[in-house]
Amino acid sequence: PELAPLPDDLHPKLLQGLRAAGIEQLYAHQAQALEAAWEGPTIVTTGTASGKSLCFNLPTLDVLCSDAKARALYLYPTKALAQDQARALNAFGLAKQVRPAIYDGDTRRDERQAIRRRSNLILTNPDMLHVGILPNHAAWADFFANLAVVVVDEAHVYRGVFGAHVANVLRRLRRVAAAYGTAPRFLLASAT
Repeated sequence: PELAPLPDDLHPKLLQGLRAAGIEQLYAHQAQALEAAWEGPTIVTTGTASGKSLCFNLPTLDVLCSDAKARALYLYPTKALAQDQARALNAFGLAKQVRPAIYDGDTRRDERQAIRRRSNLILTNPDMLHVGILPNHAAWADFFANLAVVVVDEAHVYRGVFGAHVANVLRRLRRVAAAYGTAPRFLLASAT
């Protein structure tokens, strides 16, 4: 596969985290996805195990490292995928800049307020966004007022009735974000 150097204009802490994780170069498609994500909404489709997570993690982590107020939302169709991604995010050693938290049906009620206050990257699923976050947007006001990036991973699973439901949930998300003055960038990823 074709390789590309790590972009010099990534936040220095992110570059340090990538190198600490053993990432010295990007695949060409990752570098292209990063450039596309800086330009606007992006959809990445690659084969399984091709490094697609880095395609959306790079621009998201760069924003979170560069802007202390910025927030990000990652949507996964299953809890296991969200948990895997939370572990992968922690591997970059950016604990001061990036504070991920899983917010789903298993999140204890007594932890939810602390997550809203402390975390700048929320990993959840479309159903929790639909029933637990969007209807309670006032409690998430700071999050929505600073929402910079929305990642929809495993986008290929959102088809049929489920896909129509998720499309409407994402429309609601955009309306709520707009009501708080933000227009987050959407990054979608799908295995082919």
